[in-house]
Amino acid sequence: MNWFESYESEIRAYSRAYPAVFVKGDNARQTDEEGKEYIDFYAGAGVLNFGHNNPKLIQAVIEYLQSGGVLHTLDMMTPPKRAFIQAFVETILQPRNMDYKLQFMGPTGTNAVEAALKLARRVTGRGEIVAFTQGFHGMTLGSLACTANEYFRNASGVPLNHVAHWPFETHKGGGMESLKTLRAMYENSSSGLEKPAAFIIETLQAEGGVNLASKEWMQALQALARDLGALLIVDDIQSGCGRTGSYFSFEDCDIDPDIITLAKGIGGIGTPMAMNLVKTEHDAHWQPGEHTGTFRGQNISFVAGREALHYFEDDELLSETRRKGEIMAEQLSSIAEKYTAKHFSVRGKGMMQALDIGDGALAKKIARDCFDHGMLFGPCGVGGTVLKLIPPLTIPDSDLLEGLNIFGQAIDRQMGA
Repeated sequence: MNWFESYESEIRAYSRAYPAVFVKGDNARQTDEEGKEYIDFYAGAGVLNFGHNNPKLIQAVIEYLQSGGVLHTLDMMTPPKRAFIQAFVETILQPRNMDYKLQFMGPTGTNAVEAALKLARRVTGRGEIVAFTQGFHGMTLGSLACTANEYFRNASGVPLNHVAHWPFETHKGGGMESLKTLRAMYENSSSGLEKPAAFIIETLQAEGGVNLASKEWMQALQALARDLGALLIVDDIQSGCGRTGSYFSFEDCDIDPDIITLAKGIGGIGTPMAMNLVKTEHDAHWQPGEHTGTFRGQNISFVAGREALHYFEDDELLSETRRKGEIMAEQLSSIAEKYTAKHFSVRGKGMMQALDIGDGALAKKIARDCFDHGMLFGPCGVGGTVLKLIPPLTIPDSDLLEGLNIFGQAIDRQMGA
């Protein structure tokens, strides 16, 4: 009997695309029950930035478990939480001259977004949020209202209110002129628009199709938010924690967000963890216990997350991420050049790279072909036309090149080359 098909909910998704029972993971490789190995270019949608079963992180967790340390404490103080906070402040914030409070909430990205939206509304006394086309921010109702995907939104069962959507820079109707139009509407007291509590944006849209905002556009967006008295929330849940070749995806934009939402890779080893970075003056609006979450004190995640921060004590990992990202971009560009008549496009940053082939049905066939030949990745974007590659940042060059080779061969087979 297939217990998954017989008893697991029809909601299951990835198991349909990757019909294997995975039993082992080692850095960028997974092994199924039949002993077949797969090179993982999905990495838990960015959760496993440091690979499957990273030995350093595993050892730190094992030692903590064997020590009898407390595992769950709501938001009480523990040595692992203290060590994580200290390491994050000293390794990430202080070198970048960033001044934020660290807020821990429920353990997933959508929890981080919900907390950010609630605080923005509290700080400003306003209700409306501005999100952007093709943005993805989570599945609970507040964050789902900010999410643009029609398929996800239609499953809500209720109206998704108090969020307006505006074109992302690279989408039809977007760009600098679009932001100027938005500004003009807000500055016109008879435009019918209420000033928003916040703008929420992914500098690098992940699930929306790997769309990258420019420095100029992000600075203009921040200026608009400041002039309106609104907060700027940067959702770095999938694109952060080193994925783009810098710790935050927006570091080269010279912006100063009011709130930064983090999850996925922040927990280091794959255990759940979410954290918001909140400007001190905004954090002061919270009352004690006003926003909670049963699993905001997950000490295994603090232990693994603290160990992962060692990777950012120097530039070695980030430099390697940039180098490997260039390899990925070059390989994808060569595929696009091979099929010039098909108008494939390559885009990305660091080790989030993508090939937009403009055909969702073909993308599914390529993904299945890759699975059959031992490589995992997930299509994304409108209609699933974008082939997104996000392997672990720690992937060895040999696995990176082998995975890219499988990917290229799958495209050739499905294109009939």
